[in-house]
Amino acid sequence: MIDFTPTDEQRALVDTVRRFVQNEIVPVEHDLDPDAGQLPGEVHTRLAKRVEQMGLHAWDAPAEVGGPGLDTVTKVLLAIEMSQHRAGLYAPCYGVFGGAGLAHLYEASEDQKERYLYPTLRGERSGFFALSEPSGGSDPARAIRTTAVRDGDDWVLNGGKLWISGAEHADYGIVVARTGPGREGITSFIVDVDMPGFTVNRIVHTLRTTYPATELGLENVRVPDSNRLGEVGQGFTLAAARLVRQRIPYAAGCIGVAVAAHRLAVEYAKNRETFGKALAQQQGIQWMLVDNEVDLRISRLLVLEAAAKADAGEDVRTEAAVGKLFATEAASRVVDRSMQIHGGLGVAKELPFERWYREMRIRRIGEGPNEVQRMLIARHVLNGRT
Repeated sequence: MIDFTPTDEQRALVDTVRRFVQNEIVPVEHDLDPDAGQLPGEVHTRLAKRVEQMGLHAWDAPAEVGGPGLDTVTKVLLAIEMSQHRAGLYAPCYGVFGGAGLAHLYEASEDQKERYLYPTLRGERSGFFALSEPSGGSDPARAIRTTAVRDGDDWVLNGGKLWISGAEHADYGIVVARTGPGREGITSFIVDVDMPGFTVNRIVHTLRTTYPATELGLENVRVPDSNRLGEVGQGFTLAAARLVRQRIPYAAGCIGVAVAAHRLAVEYAKNRETFGKALAQQQGIQWMLVDNEVDLRISRLLVLEAAAKADAGEDVRTEAAVGKLFATEAASRVVDRSMQIHGGLGVAKELPFERWYREMRIRRIGEGPNEVQRMLIARHVLNGRT
């Protein structure tokens, strides 16, 4: 059995982040457009300095590259707290806690870390990860058609990527390309956006209000071999490892939004009167709140289990899939019920529900569609490892 009782240090960190969100982030949001994805420059700078004083800058980064070196369980607990505000699903705390850069870069050479990873952790540069293509994204071993051909000291890349987040204003990106047949024929490259032949085009707006999806074009883009990330043929291994690990905090962010939605629903049900009594006294409303509570508790336990096993060095492909599948669908149900409890007010932009409702829908597709997660879980079950 896994003991999920938080340590004293974890409790202190959770309390610190919770107070920060409620005292610093939520009040600022009152003055922002309901669809805002960024803070005013001076506000962002002020809050980022506060985070540095808290010792949580680049909170998701390992200690060896300058981060606090938190374990996965602690990261999950903090991710749940950081997402409990209007923009929390796709812009948790508006980025003032910094980030881990691109996890692939932890495997980079020291020269590559100096040029890309460390400047990113300091907030001086930003990057993106480009895997999906028009031919597909859930089966990269077969779908990748972007090619990279060796030419002297360079590689020449041709092809295109689709549904890439964060590329519109990035300085560089990690592009996965085919250098040979099969899974062993996929390699990753660091591509600067100003390299000749590289283009970025925004796709029409989606349900998400931040980090618009983009389409990338690569036409005879020459990338020096010094920008090859890892060994030739290791690109699929790097991509798969990232996707599995990323599903854990991805699910945690959904839980945080659902926690905030449930909290608002409980408060409203206690204070709103209909037919002479509080909504909370109506059995139909009580059952909706109970269903919210059950969905939240199960989601939290599943995601924490995946995080604990990741910290133990176990293979968490199945646990990450289960957590991502359940949490994204359960959080959607919680937001939906909470909107319903608020009635007409629930769909007004004065409250965060309509944004959460729109953006939560994407979570069942991002980081591997839930249908693919079911395929992964079915493979585990049928192999007799339940």
